[in-house]
Amino acid sequence: MTDEVDPSRKRKIRLVIALSVAVVLAVALIYTSFSASTEAKEPSQVLTTAPGTKTEMNGKVVPGSIKQVGEGIKFEVEDRKGGSAIPVSYNGAIPDPFRGGREIVLEGAVKDGTFVGEPETLITKCPSKFTTNASESSESGSSYSSSNG
Repeated sequence: MTDEVDPSRKRKIRLVIALSVAVVLAVALIYTSFSASTEAKEPSQVLTTAPGTKTEMNGKVVPGSIKQVGEGIKFEVEDRKGGSAIPVSYNGAIPDPFRGGREIVLEGAVKDGTFVGEPETLITKCPSKFTTNASESSESGSSYSSSNG
């Protein structure tokens, strides 16, 4: 007897092995992408976290609260549906659409009652063009303009 394997059977074995490896890699990729994501917390939830704990915060900038302080800005953020506001300190690039009433996502940690944002982590969510939001367009004096060209 010879130890040769039929060529068609050899191809099937290779195909099964290749597909098995592909499935294992796909499962590993899906697992790591879901386990690496963190859920953004609203300001009322951020206040209950331990000071110094790195958190991703999602909330709405309180209109009229934006103030230039040295190289950075200070403002307040409230839950998307309103409620308690938390003071925020941020040094870094400020997105053009950043202004009062807009939703933001910011990474940072609470220090002495203020959420201190990490530089270059501020993301401004633009309002949907398919909803009407009269308060967004009627606000005045709550926008922030940067001279950083």
